[in-house]
This record gives sequence, structure tokens and C-alpha cells, in this order.
Amino acid sequence: MKKSEQGLYLVEFAIIAAALFIVLFAVIELSRIIWIWNTADEATRRGARVAAVCPINDPAIAEATIFATAGSGGPSPILRGLDTSNVSVEYLDEDGDAETTFGDIEYVRVSLSDYTVTPLIPFINTTFTLPSFETTIPSESLGLIPDPDAPTATARCSCFGVDRPCQP
Repeated sequence: MKKSEQGLYLVEFAIIAAALFIVLFAVIELSRIIWIWNTADEATRRGARVAAVCPINDPAIAEATIFATAGSGGPSPILRGLDTSNVSVEYLDEDGDAETTFGDIEYVRVSLSDYTVTPLIPFINTTFTLPSFETTIPSESLGLIPDPDAPTATARCSCFGVDRPCQP
């Protein structure tokens, strides 16, 4: 080997290694973004399920949607930057129009919007907003549980085992 070629392998390795690490981090970040996408989709499914069985506009619905502990009021422990302000709960009648009267509610829709993700790819500093995710399912009890011990038709409302006053 000539003396002028002694550092050539080191330079070639540096060029190839830099490209290899950029591709490696890009694959890892793409996998992470797909995981975030699936988790956000699961969050709306989870929130809609909770909304179908909890009292109307119960704060536990948004907390369950972001995977937070009921009553914590904090951000999501799973998705960084996600909080209850990203969650929207709608109650719909049989035609899909917004409804506020308890007896006319047929469907529950939970949406997750305005959630931004910052990839951790070296040399690429960008932020993008995920599209809105939503799940609509039929309403069930909406938290209303008939009281079998009451002499008249009274009911209590419950969400995650916590009784709350029913809304009129």
C-alpha cells in the first residue's frame, strides 16, 4: 500500500457510515411515526367506547382517550404533546346531526385533531401535524344505570366506577 492511500479507508468508512446511520435513523423514525399513527387511531376508538358508556361530557372521556389516569387532567403518558385539548366528543342523532337531548342520542363520535409530531432524524428538523382521527359508534347507556332498589324509576350515572349526578 502506498503511503498516500493510508487514510483512504477511513474516509470511505466515514462517508458510508454517515449514509448508513441516516438511513438507520430514518427507518427507526418511520417505525415510530407508524406506531404514533396507530396509537392515535386506537385513542379515538378507546375514547368512543368510553363515551358510549359514560355520562354525557364526562371529563373521564377525554382522559381515557389520551390514555391518562382518570382525574389526572395531565398530558398523555404515551404520546408526547397530546392532551385533552386535542380531543373532541360529539353526540349524534340517527341522521348524524349534533344532538344534546339525552333520549335522541344514537351515536357517539370522538375525534383527535391538531396533534403534531417532531421526527428525531439527524440533520432534519421539521414538525408535521397528523390528520384528524375519528371513531363513531352507537351510544349505549351513556352512563345511565337504573337503580333497582328505588321505588320509582330513578337512576344514577357512573363512569369507571365513580358515581356522579345524572344530567337532566
